[in-house]
Amino acid sequence: MHDLLRSLWDEPRPPHPTSRARWDLVLVGALAVAAVLEGVLRADLAFPVVSVVVAVGLLPTLPLRRTRPLRAVAIAFGVCAVTPVATGVEPELNTMVYLLLLPFALYRWGSGREAALGSLVVLAKLGSSLALGTVGLGDTLGGAVVVCTACALGAALRYRVRARTRELDQVKLLERERLARDLHDTVAHHVSAMAIRAQAGLATAAANPAAAVDALRVIESEASRALAEMRAMVRVLRHDERVDLAPTPRVADLGQLATRPHLGPEVDVEVVGDVDDLPPSVGTAVYRLAQESVTNALRHARHATRIAVRVVADDRSVHLRVSDDGESPARPAAGRGHGLVGMAERAGLLGGTCEAGPDPHRGWTVTAVLPRTGASA
Repeated sequence: MHDLLRSLWDEPRPPHPTSRARWDLVLVGALAVAAVLEGVLRADLAFPVVSVVVAVGLLPTLPLRRTRPLRAVAIAFGVCAVTPVATGVEPELNTMVYLLLLPFALYRWGSGREAALGSLVVLAKLGSSLALGTVGLGDTLGGAVVVCTACALGAALRYRVRARTRELDQVKLLERERLARDLHDTVAHHVSAMAIRAQAGLATAAANPAAAVDALRVIESEASRALAEMRAMVRVLRHDERVDLAPTPRVADLGQLATRPHLGPEVDVEVVGDVDDLPPSVGTAVYRLAQESVTNALRHARHATRIAVRVVADDRSVHLRVSDDGESPARPAAGRGHGLVGMAERAGLLGGTCEAGPDPHRGWTVTAVLPRTGASA
């Protein structure tokens, strides 16, 4: 209990209070006119001048309620407490219902200490009116209930906005993680392909100049695609630039990984089953897992001649298998390296699995199984 009270006392102000100066001025003007008209038209007021002066005089506290909620409450309810002592009557204008905005703002925008001190000011005002006899017990209790309701609404809105902000921060964090994975997969794939083509071109340039020219064309193509995808991701990270609305890659785009070059291993892609209605998250994950697996094979599979990408979809899951026929001793062990960790994490986020390891005799195989619905476990 002590810790709870201590945390409430130390509760800081919410950041960035809303600025609505124009609407506050309109509200103050409208309430001033309403107070004057009520004072003129109502015949049951004992001291209409005093009531109107107090009602209009306290209107400037309204614009302060978001930035200085305690000061606004102290001024407004302090004046309302002193007025009966000085005049012997309570301000009676119905227009003064606007004062409920002050305890609401106190719990919406004030710190824990300000809310506690402001509550004492309000209670002191209600107690003084009851002690002076200007307000009966029933009206005092009724007023306390109304004020508490305003405070509760302010607190509820405060914590609802906070919860919403945390949800948005979580979404932003997840999106940044996704972009980091995509950036790693995309850049690693294209740069690895360029490096391999460059090595092959250098090795064959003297004996086969045409093959070297083909390698340069592949390097130029890979560099252009890498640059375009990196620019698209940078646009997403910049708030002042329009986001590229091009769709994210899916299973249908796996054909882009297939290559039959004169240099390097051949990449074959085979898709079996219905993949047209896969959720975008699953389709993108399958594409990225295959892309990363092909990149790793191009980078580490020595003397490989073929990389096979096979996707099989059934009613419940999607199976991905990427294998090559290269030499395996140079590969990183399963569980090491950011690539394999990122692949396992990507699959795990969708409730699936991803494993990688050497084949019995030669080659390396990556297998991933994702639920067709993409539901996390």
